[in-house]
Amino acid sequence: MDAKFSQRVKDVLSFSREEAIRLGNNYIGLEHFILGLLREGDGLAVQLLNYFGVDLKQFKASIEDAVRTSNGNTLKMENIPFVKQAEKALKITYLEAKLFNSDLIGTEHLLLAILKDENNLVTRKLESLGVNYNNVKEELITIRKEKKEDTGYFEPKAELPGETEEPEEGPKSFSGGTKKSGESKSKTPVLDNFGRDLTKMAEENRLDPIVGREKELQRIAQILSRRKKNNPILIGEPGVGKSAIAEGLALRIVERKVSRALFNKRIVTLDLASLVAGTKYRGQFEERMKAVLNELEKNDNIILFIDEIHTIVGAGNASGSLDASNMFKPALARGELQCIGATTLDEYRQYIEKDGALERRFQKILVDPTTPE
Repeated sequence: MDAKFSQRVKDVLSFSREEAIRLGNNYIGLEHFILGLLREGDGLAVQLLNYFGVDLKQFKASIEDAVRTSNGNTLKMENIPFVKQAEKALKITYLEAKLFNSDLIGTEHLLLAILKDENNLVTRKLESLGVNYNNVKEELITIRKEKKEDTGYFEPKAELPGETEEPEEGPKSFSGGTKKSGESKSKTPVLDNFGRDLTKMAEENRLDPIVGREKELQRIAQILSRRKKNNPILIGEPGVGKSAIAEGLALRIVERKVSRALFNKRIVTLDLASLVAGTKYRGQFEERMKAVLNELEKNDNIILFIDEIHTIVGAGNASGSLDASNMFKPALARGELQCIGATTLDEYRQYIEKDGALERRFQKILVDPTTPE
């Protein structure tokens, strides 16, 4: 069985056993595999995690905290068994290597095998950081295509049974290729997962042109161009076109019909429902929100658009946890986050106005119904 494992993977499996002993566990699971991958440190799997923006130290600490036990482990290393999930993952590595026409099983195949199982701690934590089976596999295919162009050795096989064909086009990766202008996958994987880039849609002519609304567009651009107090909130009745104003601003940015301060800005609309969806365990929502805020902090050219912004009050809230508004407020106060909100007058009064700290962060823009003129 070990004959087809690369030396790196053999080292990872050895490190996994040592990690299980160190953490006081009497089993080897997928958590120990990922700790072994991180400890080995030089494989393609770790390069991929770095590429997707995972904070490896923080991620490692969160895994260790989740599996560490207080009882000392007296088992000898060779007697620690694999759990069924770990055994299954090792079998899947053969299929993943076969898919990529690889004679050796590498760390990247082990990472794919771990992510293939959605019902485990490692996969849940990585998915909250915007890393999942599909985007890791897509990036690997891109890397292999680049290597084929350089050496001609790689020819991808058909997909595994039941899987859909991967798209032919893909962004170039950290492996040395150049990325197209405007691509941002490497910088904001979490936002790409939980949001839509309106400026990119405008560049691709996927947004309808906006007629009128000159006053509102000028006002929103003026507020966004400020150094402080630069977070507008659109308030109007349902159906008056609040979201259309954000799309109109994206079109103006692409057409360079805004002040220089807004050149090269990206407007990304955040899907709060998908951010909350599937967060069954305490802390999962906070992890996703923190990942979003970290990306916004590192990329100051992003303006976040949140439709129905009143839903951030209480979103993700559970006993002993924070809601989204309490996580946004410090970032808004420090100027690390620029945000456009949209809500109705009734919901503004019911949710935003009652929270004085949140209300102060936003500058109101009233959106009246359109007239024939």
